[in-house]
Amino acid sequence: METLAVSRTAPYRQVQRARLVLAAAGGKTNQAISRETGLGWRSVGMWRQRFIRERLAGLEDRPRPGKPRQYSDADRLRVIEMACTQKPKAESQWSVRTLAQATGVGRDTVHRILRQANLKPHQVGTFSRSPDPDFAAKVVDVVGLYLHPPKHAVVLCVDEKTQVQALDRTQPLLPMRPGQIERRTHDYKRNGTVQLYAALEVHAGRVVSRIEERHRSREFIAFMNHLLRAYPSGELHVILDNVSSHDSKEVQEWHRQPRNRRVVFHFIPTYSSWLNLAEVLFNVLQAKVLSRGVFPSKRDLVSAIMDYIEKFNQERRVFHWTKTAEAIITSSNNLTRH
Repeated sequence: METLAVSRTAPYRQVQRARLVLAAAGGKTNQAISRETGLGWRSVGMWRQRFIRERLAGLEDRPRPGKPRQYSDADRLRVIEMACTQKPKAESQWSVRTLAQATGVGRDTVHRILRQANLKPHQVGTFSRSPDPDFAAKVVDVVGLYLHPPKHAVVLCVDEKTQVQALDRTQPLLPMRPGQIERRTHDYKRNGTVQLYAALEVHAGRVVSRIEERHRSREFIAFMNHLLRAYPSGELHVILDNVSSHDSKEVQEWHRQPRNRRVVFHFIPTYSSWLNLAEVLFNVLQAKVLSRGVFPSKRDLVSAIMDYIEKFNQERRVFHWTKTAEAIITSSNNLTRH
């Protein structure tokens, strides 16, 4: 009893009752024990009487009255196993109703079991794991350019935003006013598409861009020549993805020419577009210009894009990369948590 009274691992109610019995054995009154243990004096008297009659067994909790359990632990495990390993007939995911029908367990009980087990059959997440065999080496290479760039060299993130549509609404916008958000028609008119080529100078917050009508190796080479004119000297470290127009026979022949050897290509791993900071630029452009823009013609679209890029260059906004290559590789290895 003395060991239990000072235990740090036993349930508190058992420790409390052990202290009560020891205090009673010391001759203390119910009121004094109540103040010492925090129990009401009537409860103190009850536990003292039960200890006198039943000794240690009297300090155990009695079964509480109530409806007996309708479902066993085996039923609970059966619900969890079916939810995690099987699919309902002719359907893609479980609902509480279909899972209750399949297991023979009540709907309320199934709902409670799923909630307690933190299972959410109605939700689905996504993940993307790169199958690139050189994933780790490419991550180390690209992140090294972000965090520790070569001296006297320019690091550029190059990418294309393809098929940018010049969308116009069929009726004029209704402007925002107090109590009313801006409104527009749900239908639209297509006025053509353009291809945006962009190079983000990582550590300077500068963008070099070019608009093309098509997306081929020819246009990519023209953009690379445009970059060489924009940066007439020094090494250019170009981060880019694995689209075929970046590594075609024409591009390889262009790269072998002596005047172009100062360009160094750094390819990101496959299915890893998030590693290219040009994607961040395109996301900002999409949110601030394209998503709610109205473009009666391709010329209007191009003008809006170039105006934003000019504004971006004036602000010199730099996207700072912070995650190390080691952290990215570790996170990728633990991606699915399976």
